[in-house]
Amino acid sequence: MMMAGVAASRSTCTRRQVGAVIVLNSHIISTGYNGAPRGLPHCADAGCLRTLLNIPSGERHEICRGSHAELNAIVQAASVGTATAGGTIYCTHEPCSFCTKAIINAGIRRVVYVHPYPDDLARQMRADGSVQTDRLSGEVFASVAPLLEGLFRPAEK
Repeated sequence: MMMAGVAASRSTCTRRQVGAVIVLNSHIISTGYNGAPRGLPHCADAGCLRTLLNIPSGERHEICRGSHAELNAIVQAASVGTATAGGTIYCTHEPCSFCTKAIINAGIRRVVYVHPYPDDLARQMRADGSVQTDRLSGEVFASVAPLLEGLFRPAEK
């Protein structure tokens, strides 16, 4: 989970810095963070479309320049031919319904997260898809917080 926090520090999102790490057989196979696709302007540079359009958190996920950390971790694994089936994904934030669909389709069997996200459909899909979901205490980052200080931009309110 600490590595997911470090991955989140690379985020180019102006609203929320999210990181994800996929582990299979006790080996890290992929990481991801939320941000614009390769070669496209980052939200930190171009501005947040969701903020401009006043879209609340948890709604209209498709109106965003960025890709979510979970999806980026899955795509990264696929781009180098690494299987994710049977793995665990560690996320700084609870996956949304779009990422949950990708997690289920990638064969990932467990999700571990720290910060909740307001998406009841995602929770129901994970339950229906028999994806074990565990929430860790926010204290999990306390031991490395001094190491990460200054890496995270404050999220917009």
